[in-house]
Amino acid sequence: MIIVRPIKKSDLKALYQIAVDSGHGFTSLPVNEQLLQQRINRAEESFDKDVSQPGNEGYLFVMEDTETGEVVGTSGIEAAVGLDDAFYHYHLGKVVHSSRELNIYNTVETLSLCNDYTGASEICTLFLSDSHRKNNNGRFLSRFRFLFIAEHKERFSDTIIAEMRGISDENGSSPFWQWLEEHFFSMDFPTADYLTGIGKKVFIAELMPKYPIYVNLLSKEAQAVIDKVHPKTVPALRLLEAEGFARRGYVDIFDGGPTVESHVNNIRTVNHSKRCQVIIGDVQSTDNYIICNSKVADFRATQAPLSLRDTANQVVISQVVADVLMVNEGDWVRLVAN
Repeated sequence: MIIVRPIKKSDLKALYQIAVDSGHGFTSLPVNEQLLQQRINRAEESFDKDVSQPGNEGYLFVMEDTETGEVVGTSGIEAAVGLDDAFYHYHLGKVVHSSRELNIYNTVETLSLCNDYTGASEICTLFLSDSHRKNNNGRFLSRFRFLFIAEHKERFSDTIIAEMRGISDENGSSPFWQWLEEHFFSMDFPTADYLTGIGKKVFIAELMPKYPIYVNLLSKEAQAVIDKVHPKTVPALRLLEAEGFARRGYVDIFDGGPTVESHVNNIRTVNHSKRCQVIIGDVQSTDNYIICNSKVADFRATQAPLSLRDTANQVVISQVVADVLMVNEGDWVRLVAN
């Protein structure tokens, strides 16, 4: 079966391979074994921590094929961004230059550096190996996070965001960054991306222009990719938009990719999820669901057919599913139709 569980120390080698496979623009997983080990350590501490409100916790999960024991994907949630290190975005705005006397009226788009999402929760670090991009595994790897958030709301902010990967080529070259590099920085996009991934963000505040940038002064190539997503990220964006996420005019400071957001109570999976008590038995239905237990450190999620009882908040699952979810009869689970 395919399950999702919290990452553990023994997953370091698999996580390193995912970091290599994910390529440029995947800032949250730098190809650095020591830093990845630190990320795992932080995740383990976060899952073990008793939390009453969101702080600097970072929850990192892996998708595992239980038949082979292979880790085939990863997915994460940051409880509250920007509390330790500044969390930067550009906000797309407008200024108007007009002269009634000359009958001239021009609207110009601007990019303003900001920290508006400080304290928001972020879904992040989503990557699935090519071998397992089937059977709705990608949807599962994204949507289970909303079940975890719904089950443990005290651990997360009311605002949930996701930074979508912007346009860059196979060599990691970003048209948006090329303009910034030429005028304000002296490092290429992969280097800036890597420094951000390892937590060295002070250069952003030191070198980034402090005043709004007029978009029409950027190169045509840079203008063309603002608020655009990488082709490989389009399916992830569509899934989040179906969940209720929307753009609010914020873009990444490196590649110009959009950030989308939603209030937690407006997320489709959160709203449509049900909390049910487990009955272990024969499942008559073929309807597929995403289902997870109610635990934190021992969290488990999977996709499986199940039978809902009409008269009570009860669900019938097979013994196999109960085993992978680490639940017994009478325990509580959360589920949503897949």
